[in-house]
Amino acid sequence: MELRHIRYLLAVADHGNFTRAAEALHVSQPTLSQQIKQLEHALGVVLLDRAGRGVRLTDAGAAYVQHARLALRDLAAGERAVHDVQDLSRGQLRIALTPTFTPYLIGPVVHRFRVAHPGITLAIWEAAQDQIESDLLADRVDLGIAFSNPHAAGIESQTLFAESLSLVVGSDHPLATATAALSADAVGDTALGLLSSDFATRLHVDNYFAACGSTQNIAVEANSIGALLEFVRRGSLATVLPDAVAGAYPDLHRVPLDPPLPTRTVQLLRRAVVYRSAATRAFTETVHTIALEYQAQSDGYWSHQ
Repeated sequence: MELRHIRYLLAVADHGNFTRAAEALHVSQPTLSQQIKQLEHALGVVLLDRAGRGVRLTDAGAAYVQHARLALRDLAAGERAVHDVQDLSRGQLRIALTPTFTPYLIGPVVHRFRVAHPGITLAIWEAAQDQIESDLLADRVDLGIAFSNPHAAGIESQTLFAESLSLVVGSDHPLATATAALSADAVGDTALGLLSSDFATRLHVDNYFAACGSTQNIAVEANSIGALLEFVRRGSLATVLPDAVAGAYPDLHRVPLDPPLPTRTVQLLRRAVVYRSAATRAFTETVHTIALEYQAQSDGYWSHQ
């Protein structure tokens, strides 16, 4: 048994088809089929059910694949540990974050980190919190930035700061000059542009109005913070965003609510009991430093980065 046997089996399991798996692996289909048969012979079990149009794992195959994925994940982590450069002259780091952090948090963090460690290559992408935790457990991500929730088993969290949110409008919106706090019921008369339901922020907003027994007049949904900002800045819609995002735009105005929207805790996530590269440790320190400055200076800090 060799590592290629395991990788070939996982490819067939993922594609559900020998032809597509062979194309992805850049090998011929007969070669792939022969390699899988060698693995089955070595284990003494049938791993794949080849009946019908597709290919699926047998019960034995499903059990084996589960452990095979974990083994390959740990081997990949071991390779990164071997190549980890302690002086941070080179390296690679994979970061995932929920989208609301893109307009205000990740920019200052990456800038500070790149200035200190220009040899480290960063791969950064946005994802829903559930996906971030799945990617951490599968070793597709080194660190995640998300919110305090009941986390999946195997995920460790470190608290960074408390994030506050507000109702936000553009300069031309009728509520832009409001000084008195607006009740949750009164917001029902205001056309809202909100993030789509796959965002943690949207769930937070929905829970707030539900707890107040109030309805929302949702006129626009968007899965992009940038698009939502454009809609709101033009004056016809209100939205709910982190105070730090609103503070970065002089043409956005926060409208006080009564009761106020509850704060939420921002956390740094990582897989438990795993090797921490020098780059991971350095990025963690940078995030904590920025978080402390944020707590001390509030959203005025972000608008000057």
